[in-house]
This record gives sequence, C-alpha cells and structure tokens, in this order.
Amino acid sequence: MPVIDLLVRGANVILPKGSRKTSLAIHQGKVVGHAEIEAATVIDAEGLTLLPGAFDAHVHYNEPGRAEWEGWGTGSRASRAGGATCVAEMPLNAQPPTLDAKTFQMKRVIAEKKSCVDFTLWGGITPLNLNKLEELGRAGAIGFKAFMVDSGTDDFPGSDPATLKEGMKSAARQNLPVAIHAESPKRIAELTQQIRIQGGTSAQDYLNSRPIQTEVDAIHLVCELAGETGCRIHIVHVSCPEGIDEIQQARKRGVDVTAETCPHYLVLTEEDMIRIGAPAKCAPPLRSENARHGLLQNIDEGKIDTIGSDHSPSPPSLKTDPDFFKVWGGISGCQHLIPLLFSAGLSPTQIARLTSENPARRFGLYPRKGSLSVGSDADFLLVRTGITHEIRAQDLLTTHPITPYLGRILTARVERVAVRGCLEPSRGHFLAPSPSK
Repeated sequence: MPVIDLLVRGANVILPKGSRKTSLAIHQGKVVGHAEIEAATVIDAEGLTLLPGAFDAHVHYNEPGRAEWEGWGTGSRASRAGGATCVAEMPLNAQPPTLDAKTFQMKRVIAEKKSCVDFTLWGGITPLNLNKLEELGRAGAIGFKAFMVDSGTDDFPGSDPATLKEGMKSAARQNLPVAIHAESPKRIAELTQQIRIQGGTSAQDYLNSRPIQTEVDAIHLVCELAGETGCRIHIVHVSCPEGIDEIQQARKRGVDVTAETCPHYLVLTEEDMIRIGAPAKCAPPLRSENARHGLLQNIDEGKIDTIGSDHSPSPPSLKTDPDFFKVWGGISGCQHLIPLLFSAGLSPTQIARLTSENPARRFGLYPRKGSLSVGSDADFLLVRTGITHEIRAQDLLTTHPITPYLGRILTARVERVAVRGCLEPSRGHFLAPSPSK
C-alpha cells in the first residue's frame, strides 16, 4: 500500500533555507518530507519550479453586497490561478463593509461557501466603528484596515489622525496590525481643487493631483502615530522608493512597520496609465520609470517586506467615464500575481519570501502557511519558466475582463496549484491569526 497521498518529484523546490532539486512528499494535506516516498499519486515536475503558495494579503472580492463587481467565487478562482493559496480579504467595497462582528460573520459564511482558497479577513477602522474593534478581533480578524483619504465608498469613510490614533490604541491592545492606505487628504484635495478649477479631467491631471510627496508625508504621519501608540503597522501599496525610505527611517526610530508593494508598481509606469487609461487607474497612482526601478532595487536590498495584488475590480460602468477623476481607482490583477513577478525579474527565492513567508509571518499564519517545511500545509504551485504567453481577455477568470495587463507577454506560467495538497479547486478554510505571533 502507498505510504503517502502525493509526491511531487524532480522540481526545483524553494525551501526556507534555499532552493534545491528534490521531491515534496504530502500526506493528509501536510508536508511530510522532501524525499522520494511511495505515494498514491506522483507528479513528475522535472524542469518546473515549486514555490510555497502565495498568501495574498490584499484582495477585494466585494461580497456581500457587490458581487456584481467580483465575488468570492470568481475572485478566489482568479487568485488561485495566479498562485495564491490563501488570501486576506479587505473590509471595504463589500456592502455592508466589515466593521463589526455581525458583518464579519456574514462575510465569513459567504466565503466558506464560495472560496476555493484558504482565507482570512481584515476588519475596518473608520470613524463609525471605533467601539467595535475589539469584537472584530474576537471574531478572528487578522488585523484592521484604515484609509487616510476617501476610500471611494461612502460607507467606509477615511480616518483623520485622531481616529487613526484611537484605532491604533485598540489594535495595539489586541496585538493586531493595522494596514494603512497612506496618502495626505488635505494636500490632495488642494491640488485637485486647483486642477479642477482649470478644467482638468485627464489621466495626467489625476497624476498631478497625487504627487509622491503626498504619499511620503502620510507615511511619516502614520509612523509617528504608530510610535506613540506602540501599534504594529503595515503600509500597503507603497508606490515609490521615497515611501520606502520613510519607512526605513521609522524603523530606525523603533517603529514596528512593514512595507507592501504591488505588481503594478513593478511592471507599469505613469506612461502606461496615460496610454491604457481607466484599467490602470489606482491610488497611489503609477509612478515614473525611475520609481519602478527604484522599487526593484529596494527589493534586492531587502527593504520591502511583502507583495500583494491589491486586486480591486469594478464593473465596466465605473471604468468608462471620460473624466479620469470619476473613474474607479482599482486594478484587477490577482490572476497573474506570480507570473508578473517573474516577468519583472524577481528570483524564485524573492518571490517566495515576499508573497508567502513574509506575509504569513507578519500576519500570524506562519508556519502553517508560507512554508514548505515539514508540518506546514501542503500549499504549493508549480511554475514553468523560460516560456512566453500573452494575457488575453478570453482567459480571464474574473467577473469582468478588465485589467491593464491585456496583451502583456509573460515569461512564466503557473501550471499546477495545490491547497492543502488538493490539486483541484475545493472549499477554502477560514484561518484566524495565531495568538503566539
């Protein structure tokens, strides 16, 4: 009789202490070894790279309430195809947003029925729910998300410094992190008003309304608040090297802060946003070619902690306004998370660290997630490199075929994905952060 359920043989396996050509032995959903053992099923992975499944800690599936934007079914299938085996879903854009234990449970029930990847959920910090943060923590929230600017939906308002400070105090008491969209609302409002008075409606006008300094100033402010409150913070979608520099300075002052960037800042530029238009609109916006190269250098220097897709889809009706300021600011891209990073020039080891190990460690899921060590969940993906293929609308698994990557040629392809050793899409599990993090 076979000893184990599954053996993946002959791949270049990315392990915590380096990569080597070996086998991955899996039984009852767990990694049980890195040697050849008799198995019920054997996959010949010669010539492929085997990575730990990505933990995409920044996705918006918009359900309940706005499933016509995406939904857990289509969103999780697209994430899985892009190499994610676990996601952390953001509290806004669902309707109602995840601002208390009741709405948290409502979203969890839907996700447990529809998600084909494991998942955890963020709770929100807004001026509306500061008295609900502890019940969100008890419900199993992985942390809290806050916006320093308008979020784009009326039911999830941005937080001023006083709101942020109170939210951070509660998060610190619960030993939970706060993820922050860091842009300066006052300066952006001033610039936007000046541009709008002059009749500005273009993509370039939008870029001019959100310069790099508005991001850097906001990062500085929120790091000061984190230092005062002792809160662990995570700056999401950092778009520029200057933002990373500000985070590095805060670390030197003893602030517990980590930095996330996204594939779109590593492969696209502001010129692409002007050329592509609405599908490439995001906030903070895409930056210059020099900024893109600077972020890649920051990755090489170990200054960026995580990469998340920030998958933020919307229906076509929100992506067609001729006034670029009115277009929905979100990029749909989770389906190509891992291939985009290979195409950007990241090494398999960098990709495993930034998309898997580091987010799992930061958000309390390691070593169950983020590792191929013995005892970890058997979450893995097999990637073929050295090939080229085009991103086509007919191949997208998302609800709407809207992405700035259409027509882009990738140099890697995700060929197989397993969640807890299962190679076929199956129901995902809810995960709460470990109390020992």
